[in-house]
Amino acid sequence: MKGVLLVNLGSPESPTPKDVKPYLDEFLMDARVIDVPFLLRALLVRGIILQTRPKKSAAAYAKIWWDEGSPLVVISKRMHEKVKPQVNIPVSLAMRYGNPSLLSGLQELADQGVDEVLLFPLYPQHAMASTETILVLAEEHRKKYFPNMKFTNVPAFYNKPDYIQNLANSVKKHLEGFDYDMLLFSYHGIPERHIRKTDITKSHCKIDGSCCNTPSPAHEFCYRHQCYETTKQVVKLLGIPEGKYSQTFQSRLAGDKWLTPYTDTSIDLMPGKGIKNLAVVTPAFVSDCLETLEEIGMEANHQFKVHGGENFKVIPCLNDGDDWCKTVSNWINEWAEAK
Repeated sequence: MKGVLLVNLGSPESPTPKDVKPYLDEFLMDARVIDVPFLLRALLVRGIILQTRPKKSAAAYAKIWWDEGSPLVVISKRMHEKVKPQVNIPVSLAMRYGNPSLLSGLQELADQGVDEVLLFPLYPQHAMASTETILVLAEEHRKKYFPNMKFTNVPAFYNKPDYIQNLANSVKKHLEGFDYDMLLFSYHGIPERHIRKTDITKSHCKIDGSCCNTPSPAHEFCYRHQCYETTKQVVKLLGIPEGKYSQTFQSRLAGDKWLTPYTDTSIDLMPGKGIKNLAVVTPAFVSDCLETLEEIGMEANHQFKVHGGENFKVIPCLNDGDDWCKTVSNWINEWAEAK
């Protein structure tokens, strides 16, 4: 029997340091998030980051927390509830970090007699720290607890026409009546070495601007290429001219060389270049979360205006929009009905 597991990032149980600390520990101790040897990672995370970060992160979460709970988890649950009646097979929801756990999601499917699972990471672009870590943990659980289960993975859907159409429609809808000087595509950043590590050719990725535009098998797993391709296709569909859009990367950690240009520094400089009305879309996420609601919607908004900007518009993620949920349901049904 077939079934589906939708998987998103996850969230702490509450916006308090007590609950944020174990969440950050699980997240940052993931070898595909901070990819250094275990002892060094433990020293960095548990000896340094977790001594101060939980209090700061908890304050950020408190700014965006809803009465029902974490926005990302609440939105994911709403999406799950909309998808379920549109498909004819069991659908469960899990988070890579926190609850509901990946193990509980697989167990829920197993309890319904599912032995063939479509793993559906809710990330448009492939990255070590998102899609890959979900698939690796799921496989560990399968070997240990569900040896008779078979997995099929939903590949990165950054260039699927119906996803691009959903994203373009959302951008167009939220730009109505807003006379923007610039539309900024802000993607979550990752260390440059992650790009090289996921290069299956071991030679293509140069991160110099040319490799992403040169056809290569490496693009199947290249986060940078997939981000630029998402932007390119949405811009083309909407007919946005050169000079009216740009692309940056947000949410970096200190110490490493991350993908550039950086969102925060780019936004700070925009008002001085005559960009007074800025719209920002965040296509690395399908659900609004800390990085979209607080980092962009609050912090970036504030900084833009401090530096002379006038109007700042955040375009929401696809969230649990009817068209997006229908698209996800269609993809599931296509897989379920395939021989």
